[in-house]
Amino acid sequence: MGIKTALPKTELYLYTAVLSLALLWAGSWIIETSSENVNRKAFRENVKPGWHYFGRKMDVSDFEWVMWFTTFRNHILFALSGHVIFAKICSMLSPKNRSLIYMLYGSLAVLITMGWTYLTLILSHCVILYSVALVKRKWLCFVAGLTSLATFKMEPFNTWQEGFATGSFDLQDILFYGGCGFSIMRCMSFALENCEKKDGNYSFLDLIKYNFYLPFFFFGPVMTFDRFHEQVSPANNPNLTRKEREMWNITIHALVHLGAILVVDVFFHFLYILTIPNDLKLLKQLSDWSLAGLAYSNLVYDWVKSAVLFGVINTVSRLDHLDPPQPPKCITMLYVFAETHFDRGINDWLCKYVYDYIGENHDAIFKELLATICTFAVTTLWLGPCELVYIWSFFNCFGLNFELWVAKLFSLPPFSTIERNLMSEAMSRRIRGLFNAVNFWQIVLYNVLALNSLDFAQLVTKRLLLKGFPLSTLSVLFVTYCGVQLIKERERKQALLDDPEPVPPIEASKQKAE
Repeated sequence: MGIKTALPKTELYLYTAVLSLALLWAGSWIIETSSENVNRKAFRENVKPGWHYFGRKMDVSDFEWVMWFTTFRNHILFALSGHVIFAKICSMLSPKNRSLIYMLYGSLAVLITMGWTYLTLILSHCVILYSVALVKRKWLCFVAGLTSLATFKMEPFNTWQEGFATGSFDLQDILFYGGCGFSIMRCMSFALENCEKKDGNYSFLDLIKYNFYLPFFFFGPVMTFDRFHEQVSPANNPNLTRKEREMWNITIHALVHLGAILVVDVFFHFLYILTIPNDLKLLKQLSDWSLAGLAYSNLVYDWVKSAVLFGVINTVSRLDHLDPPQPPKCITMLYVFAETHFDRGINDWLCKYVYDYIGENHDAIFKELLATICTFAVTTLWLGPCELVYIWSFFNCFGLNFELWVAKLFSLPPFSTIERNLMSEAMSRRIRGLFNAVNFWQIVLYNVLALNSLDFAQLVTKRLLLKGFPLSTLSVLFVTYCGVQLIKERERKQALLDDPEPVPPIEASKQKAE
């Protein structure tokens, strides 16, 4: 089946209507549950007074969102605004040295925020990994880099190193582990790219300029060294000219992110989607549709949060004439594990240095298995080894491989023969959509346990697959199938724009008519 296969418009209109009504129905139940239980004892800790003109309380369960846009909003804006102003002035004066200027400002900001002992700790890891990079052995770079990363993720090394951060403010832990973790990933990228460099080595100053670029330092995303080095090189755009309408696009993106922030804030006053999953007694009273809507909305929210947080940082980096990693693909648009991620920078890093390097073209089953195991092993270390992360990694690793096994199976006779000879392309698309709908809920259930809790994921799974079978199970899958077909239709239209079908010559048409 080709990606350009179309379905009848009436069928697509039906799918749109079903999906819209189902989302409104599930959303209304969540709003009703939020309103009726706002004063529950289990809600008191995470539901606080919000905007007074709404007359409603606000869900403040997500510390990261509250930190960025409420508690430490002014501090973060001050640091990023200072970077933009300082970098713009200095870049105008000396555009060839802009990467050095970014590094000086970033180092100074880290020094003032976290203290000289923390800066020394980061530099010591940079020195160690730079020394390993000079050996130009990839396996040694991986061993050294992953060992350094493990010292920030496992006891007693992380507690000992945490003592190097001076001060005691609420944001300290987030900044400490964020700065250290992303620094190690950047240093590993530098070391691995240095192994690929045929003539000589990159300098230690190149590493420091790469690591201490402030917008990326504490919160990411990770841009691989080769991309960063190329984009800040004086040879690339020495006069710092912009493309046509580039500033307009940057402004539009900034306004879109601002609008998303306001929309999420409004939603948090009506949909307590992060607090409700923590109350198991209340969850057991909810309908199957409400639980399915909660699980889905939690993944959508996490994607929105990632897109907004990285979008704010990416807007700043675009002002510095960089092309940062794109925001993650919307979870609503995903129905395959191969495209599932919430951090495009880390995903690009893992694909470049682990997944694609080992798996190559991803056709061989055993190579793909080894590639996914190694990829999720590194991911587990990055997230911090614990029981929940182990379970999440196992199921996502299994899901990624299971996709390949099923695809391989159905590419063999008699399945391939039946699809090619006995099915129309439209029917093939419908049948594939059924499998994709099941896959979509695998993605939701495998990832919601990491975003909420194992208990919540187990409850949703039991209600949808066991207690709710067959009515709830089949109805949820049908709604999901409708959504998958609408995604496929969007992909079809995009494929036609990217690769238009050839138009037959006018003369040929006339000859046929004659």
